Amino acid sequence: MELNQFIPAIESLIFTAPQAIKLEEIKYCLENTYSTSIELGQIEELVEIIRKRYEPETYGMELRELAGGLQFMSKPAQFNVIAEFIKLSNKKKLTRASMESLAIIAYKQPISKSEVEQIRGVNSDHSIQKLLEKELIEIKGRSEGPGRPILFGTSARFMEYFGLNSLEDLPKMKDFALPSSEVGEPAPLEESVEIVADESQIPANHE
Repeated sequence: MELNQFIPAIESLIFTAPQAIKLEEIKYCLENTYSTSIELGQIEELVEIIRKRYEPETYGMELRELAGGLQFMSKPAQFNVIAEFIKLSNKKKLTRASMESLAIIAYKQPISKSEVEQIRGVNSDHSIQKLLEKELIEIKGRSEGPGRPILFGTSARFMEYFGLNSLEDLPKMKDFALPSSEVGEPAPLEESVEIVADESQIPANHE
């Protein structure tokens, strides 16, 4: 089988994957489907062909590297029309309280709930639970401090949601003009809820 014949399969895998797909996953699928052997370097060559195919403005999508994997993304020129579609959606957006908690976790991770609350100045049970449900944050382990509280950090879903390839792509803190005294002030008091965390997700080296 000629190498270029794998291109449609690779395109389909990238398009179908619910999240950014890694080269190793593409390799596994190709080898098991076609009973053949293919090197990661060869897959990279085919991916580059696909990337160049979607570069012309006649295509509304482009192939991008996100969170260590590959994903088709809409081009910036199409953002306005996509924004109109999003307005039609009933998908609930993140509240300001959740965005505050998420920003703190992103920049201070790994961080415990109590540390998030200390920075925000309000109870953060509800917002952290919602972020866990949306898979934007995940358990990173436990602190060595008193009580060994659970530590949270951002997830691969967070990287995809905000179009980041690594945490280095986060805006620098100096880019923000918000005074530190304002953090948490506009956010309403949150209802105290029990955070449901899957203990099995805590890495073994933090037990």
